[in-house]
Amino acid sequence: MSHELGRLEDLPQDYRDDLKALNLVPLWPSLRAVLPPRVPTRATQAVHWSYATLKPLLLKAGELTPIEKAERRVLVLANPGHGLENMKASPAMYLGMQLLLPGEWAPSHRHTPNAVRMIVEGEGAYTTVDGEKCPMSRGDLILTPTGLWHEHGHDGKDPVVWLDVLDLPLVYYMEASYHINGERQTVQQGNGDRAWTRAGVVPTQVFSRSDKRYPMLRYPWVATRAALVAMATDRPDLDCVQVTYVNPETGGDAQNILGFYALMLKPGQTLPLPARSPSQVFHLIEGGVDVSTCGKTFGLVEADTCCAPGYEPVTLTNRRADQPSFVFIADESPLHRKLGVYETR
Repeated sequence: MSHELGRLEDLPQDYRDDLKALNLVPLWPSLRAVLPPRVPTRATQAVHWSYATLKPLLLKAGELTPIEKAERRVLVLANPGHGLENMKASPAMYLGMQLLLPGEWAPSHRHTPNAVRMIVEGEGAYTTVDGEKCPMSRGDLILTPTGLWHEHGHDGKDPVVWLDVLDLPLVYYMEASYHINGERQTVQQGNGDRAWTRAGVVPTQVFSRSDKRYPMLRYPWVATRAALVAMATDRPDLDCVQVTYVNPETGGDAQNILGFYALMLKPGQTLPLPARSPSQVFHLIEGGVDVSTCGKTFGLVEADTCCAPGYEPVTLTNRRADQPSFVFIADESPLHRKLGVYETR
């Protein structure tokens, strides 16, 4: 049975005034807006950010604003559907391109939002997280989880740029977002990514496993790329060559709110992805890929980024006929699963 619900203007003005005075709102005039039929109301738009066009502006920011005046020198990749001032790429994802120049040090702090860094270009920079120094190379994924001290330094000769992905919009919406400044960290011996060198084998000290919530903070691209190539070689019948960044101790998602993946497209391959409930971000590490969604097609070249709203199918096409292409993907799947709303259509 279908019927039209009553409108706010159908109610007498004196009744509406009485409700307003008591901070009350009638639900039925807005019910269809918050509970639409079958498909949610979405502000997220399909958007493409070209690295070639934003890079000069990012480097200009390095000239205009010293690191001491910026703390973190970032250009935010904002989705116009949410309003640029809200600095959202999607309901739960914030994206930013961050620049660190040779000799600079971005001071130590910690904050409630979770963050990851996908390294875009440059050598010689590093992030120190909870005392562990994590070198930065293109394609590396570095975690800076909620509550952990982290700082950035640069001992190299050329600018280093990385893509920040945070769950800041969600944490801010929950009124739980804040930061604390700290002192420069003392670097501990060893790198965590060296201890987890093979799937199924984890370090065990006298039969005791790690009790760290985030035992692995750096996921080197050289290892991730090799895993994808090995999968494609070992299983040529696979249509989708994809890996998930996980906690090596638990097998769960690397972080609690956002999910992170790397995908390899075979030469000339077209890969349709189903419509899923979470929004998705695609960042091209190597190659050339067309991303088609919502009636739009974005031609990604290396270091480009685009966003697709949830509940929309996406098609990825490798424009290279002779070489694979490699894509980094971030989405809101862990959050959707925790809320019980994750869906594939």
